[in-house]
Amino acid sequence: MDIDVSLDGHVHTHLCMHAGGTMEEYVQSAIAGGLRHLVFLEHLEEGIDYFERTWLEEDDFDLYFAEGQRLRQKYGEIIKIGLGVEVGYNPSCPDKILERLATRSWDRIGISYHFYRLPGNGGHLNFLSRQQENIKAFLKNDVSQLLSHYFKTLIEAVQVIPADVLCHLDAGLRHVPGLRLNSEHRDLIDRLLQQLKEKRLTLELNTSGYESRDMPFPAFDLIRKAAQLDIPMTAGSDAHLPSQVGRHFKRLAEDLAGLSR
Repeated sequence: MDIDVSLDGHVHTHLCMHAGGTMEEYVQSAIAGGLRHLVFLEHLEEGIDYFERTWLEEDDFDLYFAEGQRLRQKYGEIIKIGLGVEVGYNPSCPDKILERLATRSWDRIGISYHFYRLPGNGGHLNFLSRQQENIKAFLKNDVSQLLSHYFKTLIEAVQVIPADVLCHLDAGLRHVPGLRLNSEHRDLIDRLLQQLKEKRLTLELNTSGYESRDMPFPAFDLIRKAAQLDIPMTAGSDAHLPSQVGRHFKRLAEDLAGLSR
């Protein structure tokens, strides 16, 4: 099972408010690491009520595209630079998300689902956060059912968003201790993978997982299922610092080669 580890298809910068480093520092890190292609995948969220902003506003995207074009002119003969977006799906306002996507020309559109709205007026929680404020709130609910909701919402998002790649397939509630996939979750993942095949979407193998659970997102058994369905896969570091560009890519390539044996 091969994957192109000269491409890092998922990095963030200081523009998203929870990462560090300029766009140019990420490009320089990618070049130093021998990469041939780097895709910025900055966060777009809509209609979220959360205690901190972890996404770009429209004026941030203006700066993002302007700087991206400058970097293409400066480094374009050395490395290919893509300007993409990680769309956080919000089932309460899909039309607004589509309107915002339509105003720009993206090199890659990734789908994720970060923010779950609490019943009533409780605002949102972040499915992918390690912050105790989120984890404690989730643990007051049936986390198994919440994880089912996570997969169901990704299924809906794949149907609605004109995307290229699915991010964070099995990363929902990843920091909740002891949570495991049950039969309902696995059935939902099977549906989701089938939709990726039908929509001809790519599945991201996110190497940030090696640092939290010693394997990528998604897990190897799910990667095998995707391979059996001939779903294309791409590597993404989910870098939040320039030093994390291309992290664990060599190990990912070795692990995938081992799955093929």
